[in-house]
Amino acid sequence: MISCILARLRELRTGGASGKVVGAMDAIVIDNVQKRFGTVEAVRGLSARVPAGSIYGFLGPNGAGKTTTIRMIMNIISPDEGQIEILGRSSLLRRGNRIGYMPEERGLYRKMKVRSMLAYIGAIKGMTGREARAATDRWLGEIGLSAWAGRKVEDLSRGMQQKVQFAATVINDPDVLILDEPFSGLDPVNLDHVKGIMLRLHQSGKTIIFSTHMMEHAERLCDQILLIHRGEKLIDGPTQEVRASHQTDAVSLELESDDRFVDALPMVAEVIRNGRRMDVLLRDGSDSQELLAALVGRVRVRAFEQKIPSLHEIFVHMVGGADA
Repeated sequence: MISCILARLRELRTGGASGKVVGAMDAIVIDNVQKRFGTVEAVRGLSARVPAGSIYGFLGPNGAGKTTTIRMIMNIISPDEGQIEILGRSSLLRRGNRIGYMPEERGLYRKMKVRSMLAYIGAIKGMTGREARAATDRWLGEIGLSAWAGRKVEDLSRGMQQKVQFAATVINDPDVLILDEPFSGLDPVNLDHVKGIMLRLHQSGKTIIFSTHMMEHAERLCDQILLIHRGEKLIDGPTQEVRASHQTDAVSLELESDDRFVDALPMVAEVIRNGRRMDVLLRDGSDSQELLAALVGRVRVRAFEQKIPSLHEIFVHMVGGADA
């Protein structure tokens, strides 16, 4: 896998084809893309736009088509139908060093020392020796592994190796990062560390695309999301708009005094309590204003808001518990 990735990097550095120019506001455009493997349709009529400067999540259960889509973006495999444009062109050639790609199958030179390997990756990506060494030292500090610079990659824990892989992806300061399951294998501390780095890179203007089946990561990080299931797009758009558009007939509230009477209100179907807070599911035909009117007449209301589902709840609802 390493040799394949390095060969691709060399190809991207030396290629010469141009392509069709697209709007400057989109880092990536996926237009009606399809991919089959034998009789299996891995991706079916997929279209999406990744705005420049955004954090964009490719979401879906395992086997949904996320990795296949990313590999088509990277031109590792070609779509059977449709077109993908990246950084304004339909080809990655002459654009390769502006893309940082971390594949699902991690690939590091395990026998090399960490600093030497990162500097080598930087050189492959077109950096001078001095630039590569300086960037290596800076990123080793950023990921907290300066003390391990002289150790072989194989001496590092899985989480450490994952962070080294991330550093190799960003070593040459690319404009667009494409990360396939970047949180796989990370413990909670390293997970938060990598998320923090991603947010800082985003704040500096980078476009970041990552795939995951863990919705909580996407909800915390993503400006926009694309939910894929069985190779097809289910939903896409700004994260908060997606959540708001799937608003349920439920209200989250907190009352100042005894709240046991809420269960018996005629518009209430179910009450789920969590300490002082409660989620109230309304009966069909009832609305939140009807509930609020019933409460105000009896008790002081400390908090009252329409409940917006999490991405996880939307994901499970749309994909189904068995597939999620």
